[in-house]
Amino acid sequence: MGRPTAEQVRAIMQRYVELVDAGDIDGILRLYAEDATVEDPVGQPALRGMEQIAGFYRQGLGQAKVRATLTGPVCATQAGCGAMPFRVDMQWQGQDRSLQVIDVMRFDEQGLIVEMKAYWG
Repeated sequence: MGRPTAEQVRAIMQRYVELVDAGDIDGILRLYAEDATVEDPVGQPALRGMEQIAGFYRQGLGQAKVRATLTGPVCATQAGCGAMPFRVDMQWQGQDRSLQVIDVMRFDEQGLIVEMKAYWG
């Protein structure tokens, strides 16, 4: 099948933001390959495999009311990679917080995320 097209990468990444916004952890996990890695934020040790990635989302999204909004275009390549800016709004320790995030993702031939790196601070 080959790598997903730039259009497919854009659609999957937009769907990721929609699923984060909806708090749909199972939907998010279905976007990942079994052996994927997640580095969130970049600089932390990478999470490897579905068990660690599921724990990360269940702990993060499962513990706070999170909203996610795409704040710019999804930039994608024909080589199955993409990057996008989005904002995460949440309540953290009783305070309203906003986080500006840039996610960079790489996809496999099935259109599943094999690598996600999140840049924020």
